[in-house]
Amino acid sequence: MTKDYKSTINLPQTDFPMRGDLPRREPGWLAEWERAGRYAQIQAKTAGRDKAFVLHDGPPYANGAIHIGHAVNKILKDMVVKSRLLAGCRAPYVPGWDCHGLPIEIAVEKQFGKPGEKLDARAFRQKCREYAQSQIDTQRADFKRLGVLGDWERPYRTMDFRFEADMLRALARIVANGHVVRGAKPVYWCFDCGSALAEAEIEYGDKVSPAVDVAYDAVDPGALAAKFGVDAGDAIVAVPIWTTTPWTLPASQAVSLGAELDYALVEGPSRGGRRVLLVIASALVDKVLARYAPPPPGEGARRAGEGAGGAQPSGFAEPSPPAPLPEGEGGRVLGHASGAALNGVKLRHPFYDREVPVLLGEHVSAEDGTGAVHTAPDHGVEDFVVSRAHGIGTLNLVDGRGVYRADTPAADGVELAGMHVWKANEALVELLRARGVLLAFAKIEHSYPNCWRHKTPVIYRTTPQWFIGMEQAGLRDAALASIRRVRWVPSWGEERIAGMVAGRPDWCISRQRTWGVPIALFVHKATQEPHPDSVALLEQVARRVEQGGIDAWYELDAAELLGDQAGDYEKVTDVLDVWFDSGVTHFGVIGQRPELQQGDAREYTVMYLEGSDQHRGWFQSSLLTSAAIHGRAPYDHVLTHGFTVDAQGRKMSKSLGNVVAPQKVMDTLGADVLRLWVASADYRNEMSVSDEILKRVSDGYRRLRNTARFLLGNLDGFDPAKHLVAVEDSLPLDQWAVQQAHDVQQAVIAAYERYDFPEIVARVQNFCTNEMGALYLDITKDRLYTMPTGSHGRRSAQSAMYRIAEALVRWLAPVLSFTAEEIWRHLPGERGESVLFETWYDGLAATQGTPEQRRWWADLLAIRDAAARVLEGMRKAERIGAALEAKLAIHADAATVARYAPAAEELRFFFITSDVRLDLAGGQPADAVPAELEGAEAWVSATVGEAPKCVRCWHRRDDVGSHPEHPELCGRCVSNVEGPGETRRWF
Repeated sequence: MTKDYKSTINLPQTDFPMRGDLPRREPGWLAEWERAGRYAQIQAKTAGRDKAFVLHDGPPYANGAIHIGHAVNKILKDMVVKSRLLAGCRAPYVPGWDCHGLPIEIAVEKQFGKPGEKLDARAFRQKCREYAQSQIDTQRADFKRLGVLGDWERPYRTMDFRFEADMLRALARIVANGHVVRGAKPVYWCFDCGSALAEAEIEYGDKVSPAVDVAYDAVDPGALAAKFGVDAGDAIVAVPIWTTTPWTLPASQAVSLGAELDYALVEGPSRGGRRVLLVIASALVDKVLARYAPPPPGEGARRAGEGAGGAQPSGFAEPSPPAPLPEGEGGRVLGHASGAALNGVKLRHPFYDREVPVLLGEHVSAEDGTGAVHTAPDHGVEDFVVSRAHGIGTLNLVDGRGVYRADTPAADGVELAGMHVWKANEALVELLRARGVLLAFAKIEHSYPNCWRHKTPVIYRTTPQWFIGMEQAGLRDAALASIRRVRWVPSWGEERIAGMVAGRPDWCISRQRTWGVPIALFVHKATQEPHPDSVALLEQVARRVEQGGIDAWYELDAAELLGDQAGDYEKVTDVLDVWFDSGVTHFGVIGQRPELQQGDAREYTVMYLEGSDQHRGWFQSSLLTSAAIHGRAPYDHVLTHGFTVDAQGRKMSKSLGNVVAPQKVMDTLGADVLRLWVASADYRNEMSVSDEILKRVSDGYRRLRNTARFLLGNLDGFDPAKHLVAVEDSLPLDQWAVQQAHDVQQAVIAAYERYDFPEIVARVQNFCTNEMGALYLDITKDRLYTMPTGSHGRRSAQSAMYRIAEALVRWLAPVLSFTAEEIWRHLPGERGESVLFETWYDGLAATQGTPEQRRWWADLLAIRDAAARVLEGMRKAERIGAALEAKLAIHADAATVARYAPAAEELRFFFITSDVRLDLAGGQPADAVPAELEGAEAWVSATVGEAPKCVRCWHRRDDVGSHPEHPELCGRCVSNVEGPGETRRWF
């Protein structure tokens, strides 16, 4: 009768469940963290560390539910912060929100109308404040659900009275350092916003525009022709310009040429029977005249619609074909002159009774157009600069709605006043055609600036605004020098932002809105210059704002601060650009909260981490304000991540049905699966996510969890205070396993240092799958299950597993926040409440790091690979089922046999077969499989074991039945059950 030896087997026991059941368990962990004040606990326990690492939160906008991009951003930040904690840093994390600006205004307007309709401005601002807070509450709950630890109960909000006051103090510092200037300059203007926009608020999209060539006739045609050495006779001499914005022609006050360019005087299409001579950049003559030549028969419609598939834009009539070039003189070049020689020539405006001069501008090139640029200082940066240099001012014909003002002159009988500029394009093209100065017309599709909020086209509009100047106080140079001292991850971020800063114009910081922090300056009514005591006055206003918020400025009587001077000054009503709000958080948050400052820390690092679009947004606004205040960048490290796309690389879109909502993922798979996806995706590029991708990630999560569960299960009954075996006293296989974990830990720590999360996931998963699951854990089952509970061999394996689990839980903690806490809770021994109270595990002593030792194991593993191929062949041939049914023979050269001879008696445990024989081989035996060894030879063959099977350890051994009391056991099992237990020296 078979005895039941089950009670003699040490099977794994753990309360750590196989199924994660994350959607159900994770909220419980959140509740526990809340009760315990986990973030505060961590800060208290790490307060004395001599390294401080501050990841400063770029504030998300307080509007709408979080999306997958938010989740990526917050999870990456959380992984960085937690890895810094484990690296021995003090790592506070204060989340924040951006609360002012147009989207919130629009949301409130939809409910209450514009300020002054149902609500006055003060009440409207209060509704904006309430709306922003409601959005913060919603977003905060989801961010916490992601497992992100931070000071959620004391976040920063840009609408906090203290922060609004500190914004004014930051502005005062920038004013004091000479960087703020007021002036009329061209800025991006959105009709829908009714406000100026910053560069960072612009995105580009395709737009179809009318492209026109327009002749500017010379006031003195003979004098102009003479500069080319040509007698014009009674010909019309004109300079043609090319533009895609006909609506800007009413503001045209000059024509710019390139001083170094060569220009040709050529025969053009006749006008009303008169000969026409045109001034065109020599490099463009053929291209330009091809536009002016009449199309071949039947091609008029195609030519007119060239550039957009032939379709006509709405409202534009088919243009008449140009008049034929003079007989025998088509496009003949009559003479040449430099642009510089044409400076000052007077031209006639194409439809106003206005003379316009020829100016020389560095912005003119011969790459496209005609080599001549119509110059409207109201509507172009280069136009404004070149016009100002020649004393030409602006006309201010277009209002903030994009409509020509009432005093806009009629154009040859066409009333422009009250007409929108987009509509004016149509009217002006017809006017130009009627006057005979339209040389060519087409529509083209081109990249055009749009408002990032409204997705509608914007214009350049010269209006009085406040600017942070890039040049007058050396801000550009200071910013560029600072960029070079920052660590950029990925490294291409440095070149990207440096190029943007090098080429950017002055920063327009004023907006014409209601919900924002005011530019709290007093300007002289006559000169429009700021009050000479502006810096001190800003501090006085800031004190009032700190008590009552931004309404304190609007309700302030100027006489309270200016006394008798109040009648000479007026308050600025513009508000600060919201990029200024977030851009000065280094001043108003890091600079004000003690826990974010260096304190007594020996090392101090500040990191900014956002999406790649922030090189032109928050990274840049923070850099410029900090350089303007402190002369340096506000950050030491900057990490940039890409955007999320679906599995086909397409942008997330509700219409495509490919949106992956983080809330749904957390409710179905759990936050830790979402976190594992973020860690495993290469954030340096676009990050692909889909249900199928997340399913694969979930499978990977289960492998990690199962490894942890196996380790925990086999630590049942293990007390590290009593049972921990020194690494050097452990069995060599256990030393090897600890050495492997040590190597992985070194790689993992280095990867965390360089923020290489995909490398961390790959290393840990490979370790769990290969070194652990497919090797060490499989091999040690026999020793753990069959040897006496307190035997050295078993305690040695448990000690290795304990050390590996202690290390593994720390590797996982920044990524799998909930799971790591769960593992931590199930580890044996006394310990703190959280793994995040700890640092990297220092118990992985490296005992097998010599080249000889590594070679010993590498060759043995290579032989094991060969054995696996042999055994798999036997399984397929149905000669064996389990590997324990086979007997292995290792045939090797003398040196290899000698290397492994000391371990020969235990090799069967390493190969998990019932027997292993070492044979000296003079060559490859028949039916043997070679092992891939370097500088040595070994082959593996196998036979079916015929010895009886031990019912307890399942090995087939000849000594099964040799003990009368235990006729179904092998000799070592008898010893393990009744005797002193077997002795293991190797495996």
